[in-house]
Amino acid sequence: MNDDRTKTISRRTPESAAMVASVKRAMAMTAALNRLTYDDTAQIRALFSELIGAPLDDGFSLIPPFYTTGGDNLRIGRNVFINQNCTIYDLGGIDIGDEVMIGPNVSLITSSHPIEPFRRRDAVIAKPIVIGKNVWIAANVTVIGGVTIGENSVIAAGSVVTRDVPANMLVAGNPARVIRSIAE
Repeated sequence: MNDDRTKTISRRTPESAAMVASVKRAMAMTAALNRLTYDDTAQIRALFSELIGAPLDDGFSLIPPFYTTGGDNLRIGRNVFINQNCTIYDLGGIDIGDEVMIGPNVSLITSSHPIEPFRRRDAVIAKPIVIGKNVWIAANVTVIGGVTIGENSVIAAGSVVTRDVPANMLVAGNPARVIRSIAE
């Protein structure tokens, strides 16, 4: 482990078996979720609530399809919108604040593997993602584990977020960099 926010799960351990069981559960639930249409809002909300193990407010909106490897390490705030074709790998934990908008084809990926070729299949390494209140993540953005995005910030389309984003900033690029402040 690198710090207290990093979770390392080695192969062939009870933690690894639990992770695999969580993935299987999520695959079954997302398959059912992805058969629904945008107009099935109550069913989408109910199934997504079951997936994450917590109630969702009436302002939650998701356009299927949606993909996840767990769901049980995902916290969703009030009035959150998730557009179609999003992928969320939440093993490290993902906290999405109130009023967040997530564009199409966004990937929130908390897990990775060791870099060394001989160790790559030995473990999964996961770090949390925290998304502050009123953040807008535009289309085709990737956010990696260990990143915190400050409130009110905007992540421009196509960005790859590898470092923390301060509050009230517009960031863009690969890797994403601050473009300017958007503070009022």
